[in-house]
Amino acid sequence: MDLREFKEKLFAAGRAAGLGDMEIYAVRAKELEVRVFQSEVDDYSLSDVMGIGFRAQYGGKVGYAFTESVDEQSITFLVEGALANAQVIDTDDEIEFFAGSPEYPVVETYSEPLAQLSSQDYIDAALEMERAALAADKRVSLVDWALTAYQSEEVFIANTRGLEKSFRRNLAFGYVSAVAKEGGQVKTGRKFRCVTDWNELKPQELACEAAAEGISLLNADSVPSGAYRVILRRDAARDLLATFAGVFSAEAVQKGLSLLGDKLGAQIASADVTLVDNPLLPWAGGSRPFDAEGVAVRPTTVISAGQLVSFLHNLKTAKKAGAETTGNAHRASFKSPVGIAPTNFYIERGGISYDELVAQLNDGLIIIDLQGLHSGANPVSGDFSLGAYGYRVQDGRIAGPVDQITISGNFFALLQDVEAIGSDLEFGVPSAGGNIGSPSLLIRSLAVAGK
Repeated sequence: MDLREFKEKLFAAGRAAGLGDMEIYAVRAKELEVRVFQSEVDDYSLSDVMGIGFRAQYGGKVGYAFTESVDEQSITFLVEGALANAQVIDTDDEIEFFAGSPEYPVVETYSEPLAQLSSQDYIDAALEMERAALAADKRVSLVDWALTAYQSEEVFIANTRGLEKSFRRNLAFGYVSAVAKEGGQVKTGRKFRCVTDWNELKPQELACEAAAEGISLLNADSVPSGAYRVILRRDAARDLLATFAGVFSAEAVQKGLSLLGDKLGAQIASADVTLVDNPLLPWAGGSRPFDAEGVAVRPTTVISAGQLVSFLHNLKTAKKAGAETTGNAHRASFKSPVGIAPTNFYIERGGISYDELVAQLNDGLIIIDLQGLHSGANPVSGDFSLGAYGYRVQDGRIAGPVDQITISGNFFALLQDVEAIGSDLEFGVPSAGGNIGSPSLLIRSLAVAGK
């Protein structure tokens, strides 16, 4: 049966069992991933998963259940499961079912031409990346990753209060890792690109960029320990922001897991820093017309010219805070409860190019990769100590590659120490934690442990 017929039968069965307000959240996710190695398809996976999450009120509580089948048996399973869960759940949180927003935005999230591509297109692109990286320079000895992938998602939400909405989104991406060798040193250059227009993937260009970066890191050395002015290149800055993005969640604040709880209205960053969550960016990986509770989304400024002006809210946290939801309710999957996550979450670009930022640095380090983010960063305190590598800059020019260093500091202090912001805003691969982006950031001072 189709989803709408299933919904009607499920709600009727729930009412007959004594359930109150009910909601279904259905997701159909398709994924294709191709990896090639030494001119052969090394790994190929294709999945098409459909699932339904069910929430229902009973006895003042809300119970949960989920299924991957849309049939009569699943209706009984969901009703009985939600009923049993509501009777044992131990929380005083009031969970609200949303009747719908007055209007919903229109945002471009799905490319039909992209959806029509064949698996052979992805295989050909991966093979082209491998060939191009190997041909870029004789020092490229191996392409250990040449991967292309496609992801699509269809979301349907409906409840007994009259809400019924759906949307779909898709994207493709390529990732290539090129290994360069010279004089006993081995370095790897990695590049990826997310697109909704297949013509923008440009496999050959992507591969050449990865090869060039690997080669540029050859003959690297450490630097003396000390405090350095640093550029966090857009990819490193993005990874650091993604690690600490949770501190801007109202849920983390209300659970005491964020040091920003009493900082609303305070200056917590350099005046150059504006941090935005924008679910309405056309063709961006985190864009959508409504959140996981059916609330119409809107852009939210979290930091404005250095001032903390908002947290990210869902209905539950907004009610606790006496605020309005920002439309950031999130479910990691149809199996998951409602939490909070950003959509397209990024530091707004500045007005100078990356090259101009390097010239402004004059003397210091460029960090292009951070290692150990899961173990070397504390999302609550903001402290981090991370392996890193990149380039030494002297007189406004890159003087050579740098490795075997550790940078340490505090995320909140780092925000205060931003001197300048580049115009090179770049997003990563969307994940359950949102679609995170950043331009390159010039930081006044970071502690570096080297030789």
